Amino acid sequence: MSVNRISTSNAYDGALSNLMSRQDHLTETQEQMTSGKRVIKASDDPTAAARAERARALEERTTSSQKAVDASSNAMTLTESALGDAGELLQQARELLVSAGDASYSDAERASKANAIAAIRSQLLAVANRPDGQGGFVFSGQGSGGAPFIDKPGGVVFQGVGGEVNVATDEPLPLTLDGGDIWLSANTGNGVFVTKNTNSSNAWIDAGRVTSPDQITSSTYDIQFAVSGGTTTYSVLKDGNPVSTGNAFTSGQEISVDGMSFAISGAPANGDDFQTTPSTRSLSVFDSLDYAVAQLSKPGQGGPKVQQAVQDSIRNIDQVNSQISSARAFAGTTLQRLDGVKGRLDATELSAQTDRSSAEDLDMVKALSSFNQQQTGYQAALQSYATIQKLSLFQYLNA
Repeated sequence: MSVNRISTSNAYDGALSNLMSRQDHLTETQEQMTSGKRVIKASDDPTAAARAERARALEERTTSSQKAVDASSNAMTLTESALGDAGELLQQARELLVSAGDASYSDAERASKANAIAAIRSQLLAVANRPDGQGGFVFSGQGSGGAPFIDKPGGVVFQGVGGEVNVATDEPLPLTLDGGDIWLSANTGNGVFVTKNTNSSNAWIDAGRVTSPDQITSSTYDIQFAVSGGTTTYSVLKDGNPVSTGNAFTSGQEISVDGMSFAISGAPANGDDFQTTPSTRSLSVFDSLDYAVAQLSKPGQGGPKVQQAVQDSIRNIDQVNSQISSARAFAGTTLQRLDGVKGRLDATELSAQTDRSSAEDLDMVKALSSFNQQQTGYQAALQSYATIQKLSLFQYLNA
């Protein structure tokens, strides 16, 4: 028969090891309850720690993207507001031009309208140079050393760098728009072709309109008048070559050629010439207003010249206002798109937070139950160790 001998030292060591192990578990649970995290360090649960780290990285990327979206949203809000102000000012200028076409107005009354339009021009220049509150300018394009638009003797020029600045995100989100393109590059004429009164003092031509887009050419057309025996006729020339001759003229009646239609009013004289040329992207907001001011300020102009000046000025104002409206629509559309981007980022951030919480957060109810059990076990182990300490031979002999 064999006898297993268990020394008092071995019993002490076993009890002490059990006690320390329970204490470690109890301390670990206390740390988890204090931090609210089940995974405090990677060794606690490597798989969950890796999952939480991926979720945390996604949160950080999402936060960075949200800051970019906020920056773009603020910039486009400022841009949309500035363009709205510009549109209102241009509408005021248009109303002044319409009233200036009144045949009963004197030179002084038209000059007064010109002064009011000049004041609007100054306000528009201030809008074009509006600061963004961050040390830059709303319409500086890709940047400028100072105000992007400078008023020089030859007209307003753009001193910024053309193009847009976008935030660094997965999709392009603008911080600035190209101010030069918005303010200085509208289509001339009616947007397709330009009508021009070359030399007539007795008649005027309107802005014209497109009747057949597929027939439009890039040619220059001249409408030349001849008056003989009290009868007025006109000829149409295309790039200097006659297309039709001897056409009867009626004031205000539409003249059509190659998909274009326009009306000439008044009483053209012999040799009067009107011209159409293709539109170009070269019309400036400020040049349009300067032209209107200059024309309305001229004294002694007859009714036809005033009508031509007013017609041309209104046509120009409509074109630059259309350019401003298009830019404003783009800013508004961008703001709508930013709302969608922000919603997607919010959903992504919530998903990442949920994933990270699922990986590393502590179930407090479960932790409290576990803590109570561990505390009970620790108390039992402590009492067991105290009992073992009393089982020495000397204690036994002294009993």
